[in-house]
Amino acid sequence: MRIPRNIRNNLRFLLAETGSQLANLQEYFGSFSNTLARRILDRSGYAGNLKMRIHESCLNRIAGSAEADAVLPRALESVATDLERITELCRDCVHQVEQVHRKRCLRPAAYAPMLQRVIKAVERVEPAIRNSDTHLALKIGRVSPRLQRACKLLLKQYTDDLKRKKHTEDLIAALLVTHCIEQMGDTLLNISETIISANLGQSVDMDRYHSLQSSIDQLEGDHDASSLVVEPVAETRSGSAISGISAPDGDAGDYVAIFKDGKKRKLREEREGLESWNEIFPGLAPKILSYHKRGQSASLLIEHLAGSTFEQILLHEPRQLLQETLQQLNRTLESVWRETRTKKPVAANYMRQLSQRLDEVYSIHPEFRQGNSLVCGYEVPSFDTLLKRARKYESGLRAPFGVYIHGDFNVDNIIYDPVEKKISFIDLHRSRYMDYVQDVSVFMVSNYRLQILDRPLRRRILELTGDFYRFAAAFAQQSGDQTFELRLALGLARSFVTSTRFILDKSLARAMFLRSRYLLEQVLATGPKQVQHYRVPVEEIFVG
Repeated sequence: MRIPRNIRNNLRFLLAETGSQLANLQEYFGSFSNTLARRILDRSGYAGNLKMRIHESCLNRIAGSAEADAVLPRALESVATDLERITELCRDCVHQVEQVHRKRCLRPAAYAPMLQRVIKAVERVEPAIRNSDTHLALKIGRVSPRLQRACKLLLKQYTDDLKRKKHTEDLIAALLVTHCIEQMGDTLLNISETIISANLGQSVDMDRYHSLQSSIDQLEGDHDASSLVVEPVAETRSGSAISGISAPDGDAGDYVAIFKDGKKRKLREEREGLESWNEIFPGLAPKILSYHKRGQSASLLIEHLAGSTFEQILLHEPRQLLQETLQQLNRTLESVWRETRTKKPVAANYMRQLSQRLDEVYSIHPEFRQGNSLVCGYEVPSFDTLLKRARKYESGLRAPFGVYIHGDFNVDNIIYDPVEKKISFIDLHRSRYMDYVQDVSVFMVSNYRLQILDRPLRRRILELTGDFYRFAAAFAQQSGDQTFELRLALGLARSFVTSTRFILDKSLARAMFLRSRYLLEQVLATGPKQVQHYRVPVEEIFVG
């Protein structure tokens, strides 16, 4: 990395000051000299001033610069903060040691080798940044677990001493000193991850880096793992990060593979979903190239699928391509539904799903939470009341058969390759055997909630939604599904409301909430003899 001169100079001064304070602290543990103590405590302002100078210079460079040009200043700003934090921890150690009357309680000889590790790591910071040396950055980060192990051993010794109920105040201060040293390791880990993130051009922690490295090493073909480029693609609402891996000479978006990492439970579910799809309906889901788990995190390396998402085609491509995509999607869904169909009736329990997410909705939109009211003597039930009644109504509804569903059938989870004329599915961690209406309702609402104000484009979305509804309704009729319309109304009501958790536009959120309420009122007004005649008012619901 090419560091601007003024930042480079101040960073060197800050590194020298941090190293000096650590060396003084190391010597202090050997002598407990008051002179050394004062030397450490009296220099708090110097490190703070250097940090502020670096921050100001970095902020000036970030202002008005492109995102790519801001990566290095942000990294240097973070490193400066962490270095100043180490000097603060040195002072904290001195403050705690000064509270100890019996210095032998500290076991001071144990601290010298730990501090030596910290000093050596700090010496590596500048060359790691200057040379964009990820391997050196990794060495800085490895100090943290080593300090943790050493501190754990020391803490056990202090705890054993405390059990003797002697010199408790001294031993408590000693525990706090150990904690300060352990925090130095955490700070070095932050510095390590900051440098690695700057090298990769995206935020990455140590677990993610190791998972990424392991995944890249397993890539087959003519690609040199060390030369592959990693760039962020997206982040999911569940916290997973998605990156594209490409060759250095490849075109933008021409990825060799897709890397996804996050919580182990979510990634395990997605792996299982991919494996199930590739077993049940081969060719529809991307192939798994590798799977790694590390602690509570995990990662997936999957095949990159050619083509565009349904959302991209809907918003940006010619009408002819959109119609082609929808036709192929309908053919694919019908094939999946017929080939995976089971005889056992299933219940999606849309109202229970809605109930489980309603608190989250109210936390974003508290204005939706209202009580029962009377208007000119006419009872207007609250949404909670409607939901309670709808749950009871739904208890008697079942889909006559189950199929294998996507589970999160949004427009950005469907990919179409116009060259191969092929539909593919991604983000499959919720796949299972269930009511096909769940996928139908999620897809329809995911179209509606696109925040598009252009009138012709909104009309296009409405027409597409209507076409898809008619396809699903025709399939239901052919399959003898007599409660399709009622279950769809409940599924749409569920999806309209739960989607508002991710929408801050009050006008759009309110429109979706009211549509859900209208659908629930319609369903509750439908008696047993009217079930076969009920139709979801698609045009009325999806207009606007």
